[in-house]
Amino acid sequence: MFWVLLLLPAWAVAGLACLRLCLAAVRAAAVAPPAVDREHSLTLYEAAFLAGGPRRVADLTLVSMARQRRLLLAHTGWATVVDPCGRDEMERSVIGAIGPEGQSRIAPVRSAAAAADAVRGLADRLVRAGLAVPDGARGVAAGVQRVRVAAVTVCTLGAAALALPLPADQPRLLIALWFTLPLALTLGCLAITRMEVHPYSRWASPAGQRMIGALVRQADGSADDRTFLTSVAVRGVHAIGEPDLRAAFAHRERYVEERWEPRA
Repeated sequence: MFWVLLLLPAWAVAGLACLRLCLAAVRAAAVAPPAVDREHSLTLYEAAFLAGGPRRVADLTLVSMARQRRLLLAHTGWATVVDPCGRDEMERSVIGAIGPEGQSRIAPVRSAAAAADAVRGLADRLVRAGLAVPDGARGVAAGVQRVRVAAVTVCTLGAAALALPLPADQPRLLIALWFTLPLALTLGCLAITRMEVHPYSRWASPAGQRMIGALVRQADGSADDRTFLTSVAVRGVHAIGEPDLRAAFAHRERYVEERWEPRA
């Protein structure tokens, strides 16, 4: 009966993940989406937020300043201020996050800039324009990811249970059927969510996702400097083709970063 010890956590993981997804979907349904401003023209900062959230905005700002030689991003993961005069709120947030000494590691700068008031104001504007997901509706995408992980976990635990040596009076088919039940729960929850609330995104509303898609097509058809920054905005720092910049951002993953919290 050792397989029962694996069945219990399988049910627990599946049930908890599905419950959290259902609660997130209920909260999202309770938030009335604002009317979409179809005349709104996205800035690069706004595109970065819709594609990757506050941290993507911080990444874009760092890359933009580095491209203009107003910020030095070393391959060792340090940021050094060259021009202390920020040209907009986001650049001033980055310079302020680096501090009065003019030098800091990229990871804490990125975290501080992502939590700055400039990003929060940008998020509020996009929500009012109907292009960003309101605060109360951002849990669906994370909930879907948790249910997917739960489905994989159930499969793994089921395979481990079937691999155990079993007495002759315990058929493996019956054990497999027991694990099929929590798996069916997770897959059914994913299917219902896909039909009801797909496409689900943590940051961009369906209208915002369409605008991001249009930017991607534009970026694929040109190769100027703005297009480079557009690629960073919609695809992240992995779109950076310059070795020195890629090396600078590679160091950020080694540090624990604070989680961005929406404004109450």
